[in-house]
Amino acid sequence: MKIALVSPYDFTYPGGVANHISALEHYFTLVGHEVKVIAPASEVVPAFGDRFIPIGKPRPIPASGSIIRVTISLRLASTIKAVLDKEKFDIIHLHEPFMPMLCSAVLRFSNTANVGTFHAVHGKPGYNFGKPISTIMLKRRVRKLNGRIAVSKPAMEFARKYVPGNYTIIPNGVDIDLFSPDVSPIDEFCDGKVNILFVGRLEKRKGVSYLLEAYKRVKQEIPNSRLIIVGPGTRLRGKYEKKVKRNSLKDVVFVGFVSCDELPRYYKTADIFCAPAIGWESFGIILLEAMAMGKPIVASNIEGYAGLVTHGVEGLLVPPKDVGMLAQALITLMASQSLRQEMGARGRVKAVDYSWEHIARRVLDYYVRVLGEPPWQKRFPEFRDTSTSV
Repeated sequence: MKIALVSPYDFTYPGGVANHISALEHYFTLVGHEVKVIAPASEVVPAFGDRFIPIGKPRPIPASGSIIRVTISLRLASTIKAVLDKEKFDIIHLHEPFMPMLCSAVLRFSNTANVGTFHAVHGKPGYNFGKPISTIMLKRRVRKLNGRIAVSKPAMEFARKYVPGNYTIIPNGVDIDLFSPDVSPIDEFCDGKVNILFVGRLEKRKGVSYLLEAYKRVKQEIPNSRLIIVGPGTRLRGKYEKKVKRNSLKDVVFVGFVSCDELPRYYKTADIFCAPAIGWESFGIILLEAMAMGKPIVASNIEGYAGLVTHGVEGLLVPPKDVGMLAQALITLMASQSLRQEMGARGRVKAVDYSWEHIARRVLDYYVRVLGEPPWQKRFPEFRDTSTSV
């Protein structure tokens, strides 16, 4: 098959959708399919070579407590038409298919089978963002969507409010070879302190302010501890660093952005992984990475996280914004090495089921299903589904 994977977001900026698409591209190519990634890009994407097609210049736009980097150009039509005419894709897989402007425009001009994956659970992305898509236009483009995938039940429930229809849930995956317990830790943090790790963009919704408040209590109970904060973000980092200084908090380390290749070493260094997000998470990719590394988790009890981590099994779930419960959960795990090891081991076992090889196979099977339904079965008779099962 010739497959297009389309992202609305700047492909040079780290994010869950870009990582998701990169993993699918890798495994699809590995098994012999011809794959192109289409996305806006603020820089050259050398890793993909001619398998990457940049369309549009991304711009940072505030949206629902975060920053999205999308192209908002209204002059993409001619470029998109030229690419589609040249490439003649068998299937086009759009991630957030109604997010302006690239995905929405590709869907508009596509004349082949179209699959959409819905990642979000907040902010109404693409549906009322500056009202770029009218109700009539949305209905027209919905009709061109031949398949609907959601990464989780919360993502499916959110998408159905705006795009009714049948959905198949295929979650995010994890590279279990990259995120392997066999990697070496960061030497400077291997000094006997109990390390708590946070990974994520420094945005309000990620809950770092609550984690810092909780860590004040943790530090009083367990002085031999450290909090390591990994992730990009400049505006709030200064605010958080001032808070640390104002409260005379010791052993709080702001690492900043870490490359994907280096990130597993930080997970390896951690004794506990903490994700205190206050909401709006459709799926806990960072939780999955920590589980693959065999680390116990303390996380907010929000839908996107509770669908992956079972309280008392792979970690502990606490109410979002509850500093007292967050601190107590951290202290509970820090006080028991055996409990940390048990939860970490169970997390590693579960993570194997989410390997990208397995997830990519499920996506390919879904393509086959879509191509086996009218009108695509006439074009691809080898994909016709003759089974009688439901």
